[in-house]
Amino acid sequence: MDYVLKTNSLCKHYKNFKALGGLTMHVPKGSIYGFVGRNGAGKTTLIRMVCGIQFPTGGNFELYGVKNTDKKISDTRRKMGAVIETPSIIPYLNARENLKIQYDIMGMPDYKGIDELLDLVGLKNTGKKLAKNFSLGMRQRLGIAVALCGNPDLLVLDEPINGLDPQGIIDVRELILKLNREKKITIIISSHILDELSKIATHYGFINDGRIVREMSAEELEQECRKCMRINVTDTTVLARVLDTMKLDYKIIDNEIADIYGSPNITDLALSLWDEKCKIITVSEHDENLESFFISLVGGGSD
Repeated sequence: MDYVLKTNSLCKHYKNFKALGGLTMHVPKGSIYGFVGRNGAGKTTLIRMVCGIQFPTGGNFELYGVKNTDKKISDTRRKMGAVIETPSIIPYLNARENLKIQYDIMGMPDYKGIDELLDLVGLKNTGKKLAKNFSLGMRQRLGIAVALCGNPDLLVLDEPINGLDPQGIIDVRELILKLNREKKITIIISSHILDELSKIATHYGFINDGRIVREMSAEELEQECRKCMRINVTDTTVLARVLDTMKLDYKIIDNEIADIYGSPNITDLALSLWDEKCKIITVSEHDENLESFFISLVGGGSD
């Protein structure tokens, strides 16, 4: 698989604090990579490091195959755009003027493409309205437009829908999908709003205490979180044998609990287990979502 970003045992230590402790991650080209973790888990530290705002104290990373220690890394970073924490916009300028400033900073030869960019993010008709008078969602979309100046192949968004109203969330979600599907931009999204993230992400990286605890595709997550019948029996060894006979898909949790996928005939199952001297104690429907899956990975507790 072709990866846009790879990190290898990346560390960031401050005097009395470890922000990253051997983080290894892989972001596939063309993906929407959901970066999931609690406050303080190391998400923003990693993003700032990839953008060149901070530097690792151990390990390394590769951006488009170029190591962070290579002199070419500065040129390689021109392939990426980022919105970190808050959009980089000038409040007393309008949308077009903000993009012109960014074009000048990047040394772009002319202002061609600004109209297309404003149309892409839904700000084409804002005219002379100053950014300070934009809604939070409009400012977020303008920040994304600024990050898109220079036509990057990789876009990094740190909490892009934090604080937005429902319509703002929908607008940003649709924009992200459009950038990925139509412009083929790889997108890394750090977000706390897991239900929303599950609607757009194609891959996930779950971070806890400065380390990646699991990476997986959306398809793999769906398999982990699919609806099932959770059954508590006196012996799952017997249960497994019966389920194999019935050609049902299942997952053994422990000696007494298993998840059965599909829709088994409960009467047939109960009779078969009774013949094997195995009793059913409880049966319930089980449906795990992204949030509960994350909690099962890293444990409960507050941020």
